[in-house]
Amino acid sequence: MVAIPGRQMAFPHWRLAEQMNASTRRFALTATDRYLPILEAFVAGGWTPVKLFTVPTDERLHSNRRVVARAQELGIPIQLSRLTDADLTDLGKMQCDLLVVASYPWRIGDWRPHIPHAVNFHPSPLPRYRGPLPQVWAILDQQRRWGVSCHKLEQAFDSGAILAQHDFDLGERECFDVLDMKIQMSMRELACTVANDFDQLWRDAQPQLNEHYVGFWSEADRTLDFTQSYEMIDRQLRAFGQHECLATINDVAIHVRRAITWPEAHTARLGSVVHADGLRMVIACRGGYTAILDWAFFSAEAITGTPNSA
Repeated sequence: MVAIPGRQMAFPHWRLAEQMNASTRRFALTATDRYLPILEAFVAGGWTPVKLFTVPTDERLHSNRRVVARAQELGIPIQLSRLTDADLTDLGKMQCDLLVVASYPWRIGDWRPHIPHAVNFHPSPLPRYRGPLPQVWAILDQQRRWGVSCHKLEQAFDSGAILAQHDFDLGERECFDVLDMKIQMSMRELACTVANDFDQLWRDAQPQLNEHYVGFWSEADRTLDFTQSYEMIDRQLRAFGQHECLATINDVAIHVRRAITWPEAHTARLGSVVHADGLRMVIACRGGYTAILDWAFFSAEAITGTPNSA
């Protein structure tokens, strides 16, 4: 079954009614595949799902196939268009107790006139690192400990009182993909905690103090500068991962899909190509070299760095 933006997918109404009668706690969820564990945690905690809101995905950096398939198994409606005030009204009519927000790029309107509760799962240790995809900054800033947070949903992004958090260590050479998996696993643990003790956590939620906001990165943030040290270039490569860095080599702009660095003394001009093997090349940088192993010519339309996974 294919989801059509702006329309709900067909589902068996009798099955939804049966589920709604089976539990007094009902929730709706916004999510893509990376936060499917949040859906599973609430279902396992005895909550009844009533609707999934997801987004069209590029199927490279982001996907919604698994979460859509799970929603179909659960017999709940699926919406690909933006969640509107009318949708919040409909959730109220469905006696939805809670809206759970995860991995959703659109601002959600005032939910309070329609449903009793709304929370957001954010991939950082709030109040530090509010904003989209903060895991990139975790690596660029060389953080050694990270975490995920569940907070009350407010109009200002990532600003609501915190219900619960789950922390974990970061490795010395953490990379985006490994950190993303750690976040998904921690989100599952956090969602289990929230689902199983929601009322108490909601009542005891603590306001955020000394907030720290990081915006979405710029092209300059992910552009490799070969006059910089090999350590700095390595950090950028690890931080952006499949979102890809950019570079200019011999006046040609490229996307860097895979590269490695190493330390080595040399006298080569920084930024010069010191060795090539087919399409692979080695570039001189401060204190070492950068080997570009997989790359593509720069294209403004390339699918890199889209913010849906925030």
